Amino acid sequence: MPAAAEPVIALLTAMDEDVPPGLETLSGQARLIHTRTVEELRDALAEADILLVTDFNTDVVERAWPAARKVSWVHATSAGVDRLLFPALRESDVPLTNARGIFDRPIAEYVLGLILLYAKDLHTTLALQREHRWHHRDTERIEGQRVLVVGAGSIGRQIARACGAMGMQVTGIASRDRDSDPDFQAVYSNDRLTELLPDQDYVVIAAPLTPATEGLFDAGLFRRMATHARLINIGRGPIVRTDDLVAALRAGELAGAALDVFEDEPLPADHPLWDLDNVVISHHMAGDVVGWRRALSEQFIANFHCWRQGEPLLNQVDKGRGYVPPSPGT
Repeated sequence: MPAAAEPVIALLTAMDEDVPPGLETLSGQARLIHTRTVEELRDALAEADILLVTDFNTDVVERAWPAARKVSWVHATSAGVDRLLFPALRESDVPLTNARGIFDRPIAEYVLGLILLYAKDLHTTLALQREHRWHHRDTERIEGQRVLVVGAGSIGRQIARACGAMGMQVTGIASRDRDSDPDFQAVYSNDRLTELLPDQDYVVIAAPLTPATEGLFDAGLFRRMATHARLINIGRGPIVRTDDLVAALRAGELAGAALDVFEDEPLPADHPLWDLDNVVISHHMAGDVVGWRRALSEQFIANFHCWRQGEPLLNQVDKGRGYVPPSPGT
């Protein structure tokens, strides 16, 4: 339970970010301290009751955390929380929540768009348009194509719904088997991944970054994929061994890769991925649609009211597993 009449919220943003829109509605209910650096966050944590993190790709929180005196809740405005699961926070009693639900449907739309881009050869169409050249081709149907979603959580579920609506056959990989699922044709445990890969037309990575998934997609798994298959990663960059992926693409072990996340971000300008014709690169933006920042603020504010009233927090992360445990039908 919060101890202060007007609790203090320490907000950490990236250096070039302002206070997210919508948080101004907390005026009179909480005092917000906006920080961008380790030093600023250390000072704020000395009096903060809540830590709100919008800069999810940083080690600032870990470096400043020893200054926390009475923080009783940490919230991340991202689905992935891997950078916040440093030992001191993971092993503490402080609850960690995330932005589960905000990005799910936009990311699913993005994945479906990438599948259509490959199937309908839209990248070639645009290239031909720039060249003012007419060249008729046949394209692929996606109905009946097989999609394996690695990470059958809330984002993976929305991907399954979007692809299933187009008549695709969607299978999921999760921490354990599910006897039945309303959106996946089947959900299998992680140990079935290698067995299932050769039969897939599209493999979509939607898993969180955990010790179990870091470096999961390596040379060995790429050799298991069908040569006509495409890989889509909207999860976390370090799940894929980038050098192994480049080698596999060059060797023709898979037909293409659409990547929104990378081991190193931003992707260096001289990286070989930029020059591969069968690669689509986007800029960690799969879930970022118009209004997403305000939606994140509204979600945090709803959870803030739960916190003030001593009610259970929404989207509480299992810090041992590294994600919000799924509930049936979500």
